[in-house]
Amino acid sequence: MSKELLQKQADTIRFLAADMVQRANSGHPGAPMGLADIATVLSKHLNINPADEKWLNRDRLVFSGGHATGLVYSLLHLWGFDVSVNDMKNFRQSGSKTPGHPEFGHTHGIEITTGPLGQGVANAVGFAMASKYAQNLLGNDVINHKVYCLCGDGDLQEGISYEATASAGHMKLDNLVIVYDSNSITIEGDTSIAWSENVKKRFQAIDFEVIEIDGHNFDQIDKAFIQAKKSTQPVLIIAKTVIAKGAVTLEGSHHSHGAPLGVDEIKQAKIKAGFNPDEEFFVPADVKGAFDKLIIGSTAQNIWRDSLSNEATKKIEELQNPDYSKIIYPTFEEGSSVATRDSNHKILNAIASAIPSFLGGSADLAPSNKTELKNMGDFPNGRNIHFGIKEHAMAAMVNAMNLYGLFKVYSATFFVFSDYLKPSARIAALANIPQHFIWTHDSIGVGEDGPTHQPIEHLSQFRALPNFYTFRPADASENIKAWKKALTMQSPTAFVCSRQGLKVLKDDRVYGDVENGGYLLKQRANADITIMASGSEVTLALQTACALEKEGIIANIVSVPCFDLLLEQTKEYIEKIIDPNTRVYAVEAARGLEYYKFADVVFGMDSFGASAPAGELFEEFGFTIDKLKEKIKEDFKTTNK
Repeated sequence: MSKELLQKQADTIRFLAADMVQRANSGHPGAPMGLADIATVLSKHLNINPADEKWLNRDRLVFSGGHATGLVYSLLHLWGFDVSVNDMKNFRQSGSKTPGHPEFGHTHGIEITTGPLGQGVANAVGFAMASKYAQNLLGNDVINHKVYCLCGDGDLQEGISYEATASAGHMKLDNLVIVYDSNSITIEGDTSIAWSENVKKRFQAIDFEVIEIDGHNFDQIDKAFIQAKKSTQPVLIIAKTVIAKGAVTLEGSHHSHGAPLGVDEIKQAKIKAGFNPDEEFFVPADVKGAFDKLIIGSTAQNIWRDSLSNEATKKIEELQNPDYSKIIYPTFEEGSSVATRDSNHKILNAIASAIPSFLGGSADLAPSNKTELKNMGDFPNGRNIHFGIKEHAMAAMVNAMNLYGLFKVYSATFFVFSDYLKPSARIAALANIPQHFIWTHDSIGVGEDGPTHQPIEHLSQFRALPNFYTFRPADASENIKAWKKALTMQSPTAFVCSRQGLKVLKDDRVYGDVENGGYLLKQRANADITIMASGSEVTLALQTACALEKEGIIANIVSVPCFDLLLEQTKEYIEKIIDPNTRVYAVEAARGLEYYKFADVVFGMDSFGASAPAGELFEEFGFTIDKLKEKIKEDFKTTNK
């Protein structure tokens, strides 16, 4: 292919991106224009099939700089995905296929929702991890694709990218190629005002092969990709580029990063490149033909499919279609004391024993989180993933692993450290990624570790997150039912588990069940009050109800293992379990303010806890039978004078 045609292809991408941003009067033209030459050459190295975006052995391409959507949508259109010229004209408009940042499941061809900077780098590492594990399971002849990631200065300044790439180097993910768009520009100006890191040395130190090129030299770009595909290490291509390449007065300026170039600037740029200045969203016929010739994925996919053995086909089908009916869940003796982190450990192993696609790991906390899968080996040959102390990257990597197309992957840490991974959890919720988050040490029951390690506001935070389902089981039996529900869901779920032992309750529900998010656990005739609780506080509520009955106050008990699911129930269901004629109390050893949706009074935490044995803390903060009884009795008598 001639350099003249390559240049014309790249300029077409530039002007499509610039036209999109100008039409929307919003967006980022600089990065797409600077990356256009690289994207043009990458197109001939990518093995994809727009007719089947879910082909298992396709190359994955992650756009970590999600703001560069002008590039993304231009490429998807030129490659033959379902993104039309009209879609590009509706860039950033309500209801369009082309939102301001790419969204998985919303726009054809988008592998994952990246969102905040750095996420995509970690996602790419996750795809590479899933690919490497699949390769070890199925063989090099079945899985041999690459994972490409386009990122910029902002991505590499975010800490998540270092967490993830350090893992990639450690795991020797030779299927990963990261292209660093090094234009030295951020919103505030030149990167030198805040950043002086030697990126090459950083990546060499974590066992990447580093290739440096001129990002506008087609020959250098092509040779870099050829070299990267042969590497035995993960690869970073440092491409020195000029932001808004091809613009007339704004080329190289930080003013081109996050604002339209202007009509006159775009017209002059088109004249300079030999394009008609009055034509918008124009794709020359020879350019479209050139991109069409590059996409040979349909042929490649047919060859790949025909080469699959019956054994490989059967393995793929088993991984992609897990039969959850085969799970033999553990049993727990009624009345015994079992921490839900311990029951969770047995449940995880039961699932893994029956479901070959089920794997996961912890941020260096498996012995405490109880997430080890016994006798199942270590990743990438086994199913126990050692993420290291990298919560944020862990969650983002597992997001991608769950979208790879074969695996069901969980991640784990202490509940208080969910703060470190909140952006990735939010993306999981936004993009319907069914990651299972396991968070242990769920309350002030953490005890002596003190307020820095006691999650107070965290339940409220995640219950406020749309499309995210937080389970806090009251005992081992609820834990099993929570997993049965979670495995059927296409949204992220979290299991918030106790460190301390919780009594295994008698299974005598009155109405509803765990799958409803809340249910009537105990009902008394002519009840005066209803007590709602989750987790360890359910047993406390039951015991307090018995004490209150001796004082003449009759209580119903509602267990709330998943507040998010409870919110989805009908008014009729809610009134069945929460008698509207009763005064409603909620008790939770956390902030608990969301319970005011249903409760008249909430007994929760107003501080960050303290450092002391767990029993002393429950006493100090009022989570004992006597103290809770007195609080309820005082309120009830006051309101019923």
